[in-house]
Amino acid sequence: MPPTPYCGPPPSPEGLWSSWNFDPVVIAGLLVAALLLGMAGRLPLWSRAKTGAALLVLGIAFVSPLCALSSALFVARTLHHLLLVCLAAPLIALALPKVPRPGLGAVLTAAGLQAIVLWFWHAPSLYATALSSDAVYALMESTLLASSVLFWLVIRSASAPSAAFGLVLTMVQMGILGALLVFAGSAFYGPHLTTTASWSLTPLEDQQLSGLIMWAPAAGIYLTTALVLVGRWLGPDARPQAQTA
Repeated sequence: MPPTPYCGPPPSPEGLWSSWNFDPVVIAGLLVAALLLGMAGRLPLWSRAKTGAALLVLGIAFVSPLCALSSALFVARTLHHLLLVCLAAPLIALALPKVPRPGLGAVLTAAGLQAIVLWFWHAPSLYATALSSDAVYALMESTLLASSVLFWLVIRSASAPSAAFGLVLTMVQMGILGALLVFAGSAFYGPHLTTTASWSLTPLEDQQLSGLIMWAPAAGIYLTTALVLVGRWLGPDARPQAQTA
């Protein structure tokens, strides 16, 4: 018998909505964080709202049936990880105080660290190990979240040109990883070789869908953020020039 993933055995389509993860450690952690947030009266309301939203995202990722579905489908695992790195992480970073303005070197370091962690856990053997060991799974999830929080915190505090450069680099490396998954001639991830059929997908189709999500919409989040930052940076200079023209 293969080891059961942390999120539980792969569910069938009929049993998905009853496949909630009520791990007492996760539930207790989320409840304690929510309680501390409610008691943090000195925090600005907007910071508490962003932290509360991050806790909600983490609840969806680790408690809802998405967690169980990620045991069956690699595309669900991709969505699960994107919730961490593209939604929970920036919300947490926005709720934290800004760090002293980092230079381009710090931006590149944070972007490089996030990329290394992302690619590391997409190595087929390491991914399979994470799904067979709760301890390694916890390490995978915590390092993905922590490196992404660091990345977004640096991006938030950096100058617009440096932040945009880091975001574009992240978009490119995530797009490359997605393209590798899309154009691969075979399925890489052993844990999903026998779990996709009930969802009317072959393992390769499941992997290709994951790659498409990483290649286009996920990478687009970083590009959109870069464009917004550059637009705000150029905005004050553009308006006076337009008025004097």
